[in-house]
Amino acid sequence: MRKFVADENEVKEIIDRVVQRTMKMDFTWNWPGGVAFYGISKAWEVTGKQEYIDYLVHWVDEYIEYGLPPMMVNACAMGHAMLTLYDATGDEKYLKLALMKAEYLQKDALRFGDGVFQHTVSSKNDFPEQAWADTLFMAAYFLLRLGFKVDNKAYIDDALKQFYWHEEYLQDNSTNLFYHAWDNTRKDHLSGIYWARANAWAAYTMAQAFKLLNPFMPMWMQIGGALEDQLSALVRLQSEEGLWHTILNDPTSYTETSASAGIAAALVLHGHPQHQKYIEKAYHGILANIDEDGSVRNVSAGTAVMHCAEDYKLVPKKRVQGWGQGLTLAFLAALLKPQQE
Repeated sequence: MRKFVADENEVKEIIDRVVQRTMKMDFTWNWPGGVAFYGISKAWEVTGKQEYIDYLVHWVDEYIEYGLPPMMVNACAMGHAMLTLYDATGDEKYLKLALMKAEYLQKDALRFGDGVFQHTVSSKNDFPEQAWADTLFMAAYFLLRLGFKVDNKAYIDDALKQFYWHEEYLQDNSTNLFYHAWDNTRKDHLSGIYWARANAWAAYTMAQAFKLLNPFMPMWMQIGGALEDQLSALVRLQSEEGLWHTILNDPTSYTETSASAGIAAALVLHGHPQHQKYIEKAYHGILANIDEDGSVRNVSAGTAVMHCAEDYKLVPKKRVQGWGQGLTLAFLAALLKPQQE
């Protein structure tokens, strides 16, 4: 089967548009900025544009002067950009910020059961004994990246433990899709919805984690199997427009761009030959949702675990969101990465 290869110049031009639009947004030290800046970081990796790094340096340094907010799991997403800034500049202060987040996760982050991170969106006990797929991106994948960078086995082991338990709690063995969340006190998945962006967080981070591991690590097989099964299910749920519905198995729910970008990025990273047609279809579907000014459209707002399917369908998708920009950049960068290797 023909491998899908996007036009490099076209992709770089779109990347620049999306980055320029993202740089005009106002973020705080929280997960929307964390995901957006992760996307800019990936854009820098494949384009080498110093402007992208200069923007991140200026933003982060200015925010450090304001003072950082209290730690929480979601805000650890900002750690991804710190790793990139350390790579790009060699400035130890960025590595120290990343290590500070890791130490928070190791010592202070709320946990339940076998040491599973409880999802938190503030410094409070937001969702007692709940595991959300979002945490895989915000904390687990960040901790894994950092662990390999500084050769810290405790970080690596803890990160892989998070992947293990989030898969155990969230991946449905019958459909291979991921639920949005698990409630350990109720022992159920709350509304039991296969939310698209939750599946994007899981698929993208597992695809990246799989590339960091080696076949002699038991979690290489665990993550690889979970990812293969999930992607096999996801490609069969892609819409005719090339996107995925916000409730994956409900075609009456709207198609959503951020989840589609995350899922498509995972397909690119995993590189299964039979998935090329789905990647190409996603490419055209995602591009159709990027405005001339780089705004990524039809991105659902920040979404708690809703009470029922109808509530997910009512989540607004009007505004430009940091996670929509960031996941779209991650997808576009993944398309160029093989050409860089």
